[in-house]
Amino acid sequence: MRAVTFQAPGEVLVEEVPEPELVDARDAIVQIEATGVCGSDLHIYHGRVQIERGFTIGHEYVGTVIAAGEDVRDVQIGDRVLGCFQTACGSCFFCRRGWFHKCDFSRTFGHGAALGSLPGTQAERALVPNADLVLRKVPNGMSEDIALFAGDVMGTGYHAVEQSGLAPGDVAAVLGLGPVGLCAVQAARAVGAAHVIAVDSVPERLAMAESFGAEPVHLSEGDPRAAAREATDGRGVDVCIDAVGDPRALELALRLTRKCGTVQAIGVYAERCEVHMGLLWIKALNLHSGHANVIGHVDSVLEMMSAGLLDPSSLVTHHMSLDEAPEAYALYDRREALKIVLKP
Repeated sequence: MRAVTFQAPGEVLVEEVPEPELVDARDAIVQIEATGVCGSDLHIYHGRVQIERGFTIGHEYVGTVIAAGEDVRDVQIGDRVLGCFQTACGSCFFCRRGWFHKCDFSRTFGHGAALGSLPGTQAERALVPNADLVLRKVPNGMSEDIALFAGDVMGTGYHAVEQSGLAPGDVAAVLGLGPVGLCAVQAARAVGAAHVIAVDSVPERLAMAESFGAEPVHLSEGDPRAAAREATDGRGVDVCIDAVGDPRALELALRLTRKCGTVQAIGVYAERCEVHMGLLWIKALNLHSGHANVIGHVDSVLEMMSAGLLDPSSLVTHHMSLDEAPEAYALYDRREALKIVLKP
C-alpha cells in the first residue's frame, strides 16, 4: 500500500510499504479516508523529533473499519470511525485514573521507535491497537473534515482549556494561532471565557481568531501585555495558553498572566528550555504542561462538535491527495496553509 514516509529533514516520500495485519485480538484495521498534516508532523519534518528513515508518519485519521480482532466490541467492520492520535492500554496505573496520555504502554501513531514503533496514518490503511478505546464512530451527518479534529487538534485545544481550570467569566490569552491555538480559542469561548486575547504574527490567523470572538493582537506590531492589562484592570489574564512550544512564548505567557493565575504549555517542547523561575515563583503561578489527554476528552469534544459549540471546519484550508504529500509538507512549512487534509 502507499504511505507517506520520513526520509530526512525536509524530505518525505510516498512509497509502497507492507500492509498492516492484525496482531492482537483487540486490534482493528482502518481504511483511511482522510488524514491530516499536523504541527507535530512538522517537528518530525524538521528533524526536531527523531524518527527512523522510511517510517510511515501521520497520526490523524478518519476511515472505515475493514478488519477487527475477536475481542473488539464497540466498533465493527463497515463502521465509519475516527481515531485518537495515540493508544492506551486502559488498565495500567495511569489509565485507571483517566490519564490515558500517560499510559505506561502508550504508542503514538507515526512517531517511530521512541514512541512505540506504531506506523502512522498518512497511508491507505492503518493498524489501530486497542480499537475499542482508541476509535469512535463518526456521528451521523458529521463530515470527515470535522471528525478528523476530534482525535487530535480540537482534543488538544479543549484539553488545554479544561486542564487550565478556565472558569466562566475568566479572561484568557492564547499564544500561537496554528490549528491547536485556534481550537483553544474556540474551546475557551465555549466554556464561558468573558474575553480571549489571541496573539500571533500572521494576519490571516488573527482574522480567524477574531471571527471566533477573540481580540486579535499582533505579536510585534501590537502590544500583548498592554492588551492583557486593559482587559483585566491591570491584573493580567487568568489563564494563558502557550500553543507555540518556544521559550519566548513561555516567557511572554509568564508575563501576561496575573498573580496566582495559570500558564498552560500545550505547544510541543522537545529541547531544554530556560524558565524565569523567579517570575513564576514571585507571582505564584501554576504551570501545567504536557501533551493532551485526547482519549479522555474525545467523547466530550465529539458532543460539543455535534452540537455546534465547537466547529473546526473553517480551519481546513487545503485538500490534497496522498501522493501530493511532499508538496503539502512544503506548503505547511512555509505557513501558507492552516490545515491540510490528505486523501488516499
